[in-house]
Amino acid sequence: MNAHTTYTLAELAERFGLSCHGDDATRIGGVGTLSGAGAGQLSFLSNGKYAAQLAATRAGAVILREENLADCPVPALVARDPYVAYAKIAALFERLPSAPPGIHPSAVVAPGARVAASASIGPCCTVAEGAVIEDGAVLGPHCIVGEDCTVGAQSRLVARVTLVTRVTLGKRVLVHPGAVIGSDGFGLAFDADHWIKLPQLGGVRVGDDCEIGANTTIDRGALDDTVLEEDVRLDNQIQIAHNVHVGAHTAMAGCAAVAGSARIGRYCMIGGNAGVLGHLELADRVTITAKSLVTHSIREPGEYSSGIPLQENRQWRRNAARFKHLDDFARRLAALEKDKNDE
Repeated sequence: MNAHTTYTLAELAERFGLSCHGDDATRIGGVGTLSGAGAGQLSFLSNGKYAAQLAATRAGAVILREENLADCPVPALVARDPYVAYAKIAALFERLPSAPPGIHPSAVVAPGARVAASASIGPCCTVAEGAVIEDGAVLGPHCIVGEDCTVGAQSRLVARVTLVTRVTLGKRVLVHPGAVIGSDGFGLAFDADHWIKLPQLGGVRVGDDCEIGANTTIDRGALDDTVLEEDVRLDNQIQIAHNVHVGAHTAMAGCAAVAGSARIGRYCMIGGNAGVLGHLELADRVTITAKSLVTHSIREPGEYSSGIPLQENRQWRRNAARFKHLDDFARRLAALEKDKNDE
């Protein structure tokens, strides 16, 4: 997108199905926060705790809900969900680095690889035998695409992404720097006094429109594939173990971990640093809050939490000391209740 492109509020309203209030000829050339945006920039109010900033905003216009319109001192676009509307409009002003089609002279592409003429292979990339790079795909600097891997049309590997082996990315997949997809799953068998490594013979299948964060790792399957269905969004530094199946439109925040052969439903949300043990199943539309540990399958949609909330340290130490006595307390309470019922 050209950095100097601007849009009138009328154009934005028509393009994204919003209603415009105030001067619809106001021109917008960028976006910003309520407190930081200036003339010519568009901001938004979605979270009520920022409502106090609306009266003093110097933004050229604000996206908001109908109930906040009377408090807005500048032209406004009214949306049912201002955050969603902002996300769509902000994309108009995103400036992505150019990626000319072709293969950079420093890249190494095996004779048996297939690279579409419209694809872009950046500096110092390696594309192995049997790999396929489809139309419009972009490999940024130092990416490695291993044997029998496919990068789908219009997908983008930002930089230093490694697809190890038997990885298939769908269309419009975005993979951020340092991600490793298709590495060995952690499969071991203990034989008397030592470990034997199990061969990881499966692959990884990633659906269309997925996003995989920086330094996230996704292991290939032991026999069947590890699967991310379409529109799955993974934050940075997430671990997806072998043979995990993640349903469409699920999102996971940073440092979450899912152990082997777990199945995560569709439209789930997993908070930062949360964990899901292996071979468990989560129903569709399950939310796991941050730092929770899922130790059993969840069959019904809803929000689930575990862990101990933050406390003042002295209080936490007292409670922690009492924790080891909970079983004794429970037995004594049960005995007292039994004695009372026997009276």
